[in-house]
Amino acid sequence: MRLYNSQLSGNCWKARQILAHRGIDYERVELDVFDRSDRPEILGGKNPALRVPTLELDDGECLAESNAILWYLADGSEYLPDAPLSRARVLQWMFFEQYELEPAIATARFLIALMDAKEQHLDQLEPKWRAGNRALGFLESHLATGREWLVGDAYSAADISIYAYTHVAEEGEFDLSQYPSVETWVDRVTAVPGHVAMSD
Repeated sequence: MRLYNSQLSGNCWKARQILAHRGIDYERVELDVFDRSDRPEILGGKNPALRVPTLELDDGECLAESNAILWYLADGSEYLPDAPLSRARVLQWMFFEQYELEPAIATARFLIALMDAKEQHLDQLEPKWRAGNRALGFLESHLATGREWLVGDAYSAADISIYAYTHVAEEGEFDLSQYPSVETWVDRVTAVPGHVAMSD
């Protein structure tokens, strides 16, 4: 199994985390998040969007999009619940992550922490900060009811998906101290056995 990866990407972290949890051996192929000129040569035919993560299976089949990879690798394990409604709720959070949370927080983080281009992109950042804080507010409301995990009473692929960019939100100048239940949940996810850091 081969993972086309960027170490700076929260989306790629999701794949590395579930691979670590499942104890799956794989080869890591590192791609540059800034210079994408070699993407057609490396990912052409594997992922039409030329994005990471891309997972190449042992039989040559390929799978793209971080939450699809996360779901595929979590299927049949403790990281996806058995009950249909609970499984659908995991998907609910994964869709929320890609539609509400990731576009705002990941973009702000990229422009500020990775590109060091805050001042040049303030007009783009303002709506991202609003959208990201709205998403974090939704997450806070859900967790503030006393839930330890996003779905049911167990850590799942939903927590992996949402954690990916939430735990680095402050790199995009989001103040997580405004969201105490989210902060506590981030610490709880970080303490899960087998957790891998973004830098691992």
